[in-house]
Amino acid sequence: MNHENLFTAALMLKEPLYVARIEFEQVKGELHIYVDFRKGAKFTCPICLAKDCSIHDTIDKTWRHLNFFQYKAFIHYRNPRYTCPTHGTHLADAPWGAQGTGFTLLFEAMILQMAKYMAVAQIADMVDEHDSRLWRIIKRHVSEAHAVADYSNMVSVGLDETSSKKGHNYVTLFVDMDESKVTYVTEGKGADTLARFKEELPAHNCNPCQIEQISVDMSPAFRKGCDESFPWASVTYDKFHIIKLMNEAVDQVRRDEQKTNPSLKSTRYLWLKNSQSLGKKDSAKLESLTTSNSKTAKAYQLKLTLQDVYASSSNKVDAMLNLTKWYNWAVRCRLDPVKDFAKTVKKHWSGILNHFDSGLTNAVLEGINSIVQSAKARARGYRNIDNLITMIYLLAGKLTFNFQYHHRLLVEFGQPIL
Repeated sequence: MNHENLFTAALMLKEPLYVARIEFEQVKGELHIYVDFRKGAKFTCPICLAKDCSIHDTIDKTWRHLNFFQYKAFIHYRNPRYTCPTHGTHLADAPWGAQGTGFTLLFEAMILQMAKYMAVAQIADMVDEHDSRLWRIIKRHVSEAHAVADYSNMVSVGLDETSSKKGHNYVTLFVDMDESKVTYVTEGKGADTLARFKEELPAHNCNPCQIEQISVDMSPAFRKGCDESFPWASVTYDKFHIIKLMNEAVDQVRRDEQKTNPSLKSTRYLWLKNSQSLGKKDSAKLESLTTSNSKTAKAYQLKLTLQDVYASSSNKVDAMLNLTKWYNWAVRCRLDPVKDFAKTVKKHWSGILNHFDSGLTNAVLEGINSIVQSAKARARGYRNIDNLITMIYLLAGKLTFNFQYHHRLLVEFGQPIL
């Protein structure tokens, strides 16, 4: 078996294609594989599947392939244009990659896999390509995969914003809470993001009216968007966001009181952490502080009682009774930050109680957000929002990448199907 036959077999080429010659440029570190077709070969029209289409002329094309050992490998093809009696003259598809991409399917699949774990700039250095070319590969496949994603079974949605870079630049993520996957990402964090999400749903076989539950924080913009775009959906306000706001109220009480009570200085995290997370020394100190007759200790007890509402309530009715008792205590506690928070709870009363029916929290979103933040840290930020959105879909969209858009050719010419 000579070199040409060896590479013909390695590339799994079938008649009428074959490797005509191999050239190795040692100085450049490049392997060039020249593929041709037999004289008199006929081609099949991919539009109407008419066979035995005659060749009109040829155009020289080149694709970057997977490395041959440590060397760059390129496939050169005298790409024929055939004449179909019905559809006229067309460029024949190549079995190893789409026209105009400059890369084979296997190379593109490798880039997508690497992009899940590495910054694109690092990948570009490894494969010796400009990162903008690699971004085009990633964006094209992510865009194609997301365009055909089916969300026909989605009924529960969670949404949250994350920063795209320093400053007031955000993207909003919409997540299928049952499947724990990102279904839509858009720039901004206003009420219009929900309107755009609603417009996107029909393209993915999802009727907006089938969205029954929405989990969200108490952002006024998100609340407005839910009322305007999904007025029929039951809105659940995330319990973690509520406890976070309660923690902020406790900390504000501590800040105000420590001006006259020095023992409260440098104790911020004692009040914010769960007691189970504290060491023995910190636990003993917290216990000593909570037994004192301080405003901060009182606010802390209100926080623990609110947490207990979530932990001990068995149903929505039980939760309503427990939350009412907590609210009556909170609005009379003479601690202004806590009283302000209690008024916020009253304003969002039904959405808070909906948690005990839906069971929804933004824990799934927080997990996805941590993935996004890790990707941003690897890349040291993204030069534009489109790159960030593409990466979110790649990492958290659970997309199905279909490398079979040349399915007939992959089978006909023997290329492996990914």
